[in-house]
Amino acid sequence: MNFQKIKIIIKREFLTRVRKKSFILMTLLTPLFLGAFMVVPGWMATLKDSGQKEMVVIDQTGKVADLLADTEELSFRFAPLEDPGNYREHFDEQKLYAVVYVDSLMLLEQRPRAMMYSTKQISPDIQRYIRTAVEKAVQEERLKKYNIENLDEILKEVRAEAQVRTMVWSSGGEEKESEVAIYMAIAMVCGFIIYMFIFMFGSMVMRGVIEEKTSRIVEIIISSVKPIELMMGKIIGIALVALLQFAIWISLTLGIVTIAQVAMGGSLSPRMPGGAQMAQMTEGMSSTGMDSIFSTLSLINFPLVVGALVCYFLLGYLLYASMFAAIGSAADNETDTQQFMLPVTLPLILGMFMMMHTFQHPDSALSFWGSMIPFTSPMIMMARISFGVPPWELALSLFLLLGTFMGIAYFAAKIYRVGILMYGKKVSWKELWKWMRYKN
Repeated sequence: MNFQKIKIIIKREFLTRVRKKSFILMTLLTPLFLGAFMVVPGWMATLKDSGQKEMVVIDQTGKVADLLADTEELSFRFAPLEDPGNYREHFDEQKLYAVVYVDSLMLLEQRPRAMMYSTKQISPDIQRYIRTAVEKAVQEERLKKYNIENLDEILKEVRAEAQVRTMVWSSGGEEKESEVAIYMAIAMVCGFIIYMFIFMFGSMVMRGVIEEKTSRIVEIIISSVKPIELMMGKIIGIALVALLQFAIWISLTLGIVTIAQVAMGGSLSPRMPGGAQMAQMTEGMSSTGMDSIFSTLSLINFPLVVGALVCYFLLGYLLYASMFAAIGSAADNETDTQQFMLPVTLPLILGMFMMMHTFQHPDSALSFWGSMIPFTSPMIMMARISFGVPPWELALSLFLLLGTFMGIAYFAAKIYRVGILMYGKKVSWKELWKWMRYKN
């Protein structure tokens, strides 16, 4: 191969794509969407309706009403024992949010329930608040049947909130607290990024090959370079485009999220009915929780994670891009590629499902073999790596991925060499197998 010619093709592919308006728009708009996806839900959770929501409570048991105290968001008005339907006609005129009805037979039911009436959908948080009060009233009433003296004092004394903390011993003998949710979040993000980018930029290679083939410009290019040089130049050029776009997306997304959090005062935690009571319950736990998060982050080898992300993306992309390039050369349009796409994309889809298992069981046999098999290893290994992977497993996985890429690229180049100049013929799998067996 003439590497000077490959270098020219790489430069052409890179500059042609980064100068497109679609590339510039996608590069700038995607971080905005990603930042909004991360920031907007937290911001919306901090919003609350202006004014209190007034609710009428009709409690025939006389037990639930005592447990419903006014909050910043809710105010309760306790009505006589009447039919809740009486409020239907003048519901909106009284500016009510809901009518809560507790039947006198509720305490006798195996699964006690209360009714809530309104002219609009009732917030799940408010439903949860009412349900908690009903459950507590039923529990207290049932406990009283046992005639236990000093029951309230006994319950206060025996009530305990257990907390399980996980500690990790480092190689130096130090103990650090860890949170498995942090590992799972990093694993999920890394695995999904690999899947998305391999599929997106691999498809870009296929479309580029089809465009050059249908426009007949490839006939001119082939007169100056070998098909293998053209294919490798196209694949590597688009890989550089992917890395550039990837770096810009990460930088801009982190910048947007950081700026948004600073602008919002750094607080995106949701407010719920009974927020004051919940704050008292969680008081003293927030600092411990944050310490645990920072302790977990300190255990993760981020240079290794980022380095592995780049290596697995490049090798995984090169592997799949070679197959996508071969498919593009064998078809005259994207419709004709459908018969070849399923066997190529099936390992990607299978790897996506296997990732769900890997988040929960990173050291299982399925996760191990999934991280070794080259067609799924880019996603599965990235889902495992934040949990800690032995160096020999990482080295073996990369070696197998590199070797498989070289083998696939060799056969893909044979298909590319024949298919790139073939027009108007419906190609089958049998035909592709024949092309791979052609000698130079």
